[in-house]
Amino acid sequence: MAVAVVAVALAACASKKKKEYVERPVDELYNEALTLMENRQFSDATERFDEVERQHPYSAWATKAQLMAAYAYYLANRYDDAILALDRFVQLHPSNRDVAYAMYLKGLSYYEQISDVARDQKITELALNTFKELISRFPESKYSRDARIKVDLAYDHLAGKEMEIGRYYHTQRQYLAAINRFRNVVETYQTTTHVPEALHRLTEAYLALGINDEARKTAAVLGHNFPGSEWYIDSYQIVENKQVRIEKEEVPWWKLWDDKKKTIGAPPKIRIEDKKAATEKAGPPWWQFWK
Repeated sequence: MAVAVVAVALAACASKKKKEYVERPVDELYNEALTLMENRQFSDATERFDEVERQHPYSAWATKAQLMAAYAYYLANRYDDAILALDRFVQLHPSNRDVAYAMYLKGLSYYEQISDVARDQKITELALNTFKELISRFPESKYSRDARIKVDLAYDHLAGKEMEIGRYYHTQRQYLAAINRFRNVVETYQTTTHVPEALHRLTEAYLALGINDEARKTAAVLGHNFPGSEWYIDSYQIVENKQVRIEKEEVPWWKLWDDKKKTIGAPPKIRIEDKKAATEKAGPPWWQFWK
């Protein structure tokens, strides 16, 4: 039985025809790959680009085909393959004029895999490091301008992760662990949007531990840097034990009158004489066709 199974498998393999090697002009292969990519047939496109490099390894089109194959992987959301292809391109052609673009595309391949702050942020760090290297090597590149924006967003994401962990420790009353996280946000991610809340949470944690002087200092730093922030108002209230924020009494949508039985938004009262005078001054109404 085993011999029969092996024989059948060998017969099946023998029946399969290998793809014949047909040498084709480089421009024909490259243009065919571009057409396949425009038609969103990314797997076939990458095969044609690889064929360009295999058949014409020393041509200028082979270098372009390497980068375009990586771009096709990126468009197909095959980010790992794209990153490997881009690393290979940069290593083989370190002085090529498209290296800045290759590094930018590599950063995007990491950046588009960033998950929410509840998950591990290793991909965010890889994206951040790639964009920072791009900015360092090619500060005047047009790709570096967009990379700087994405660096700020990546920093904000990492700060959000620290805040999430710090809030968890804070709710568990593990105030020392929470303080370490909040201080990391303030010291490492100073330009992010999470700093005001981090300072407020530090104030809360210091008060919970009875370290009132540190709580006052932190609240003062918050007030100096973010004087109009809602977080500063909250910190001031808990430090000084005063009610500063004025709670506005809202009128329910279903309440059409106040305590004095006056209709809200009622039109002003007009005397009959005034109404008659206004009508005579304005002329006859639009619907009156005769005198």
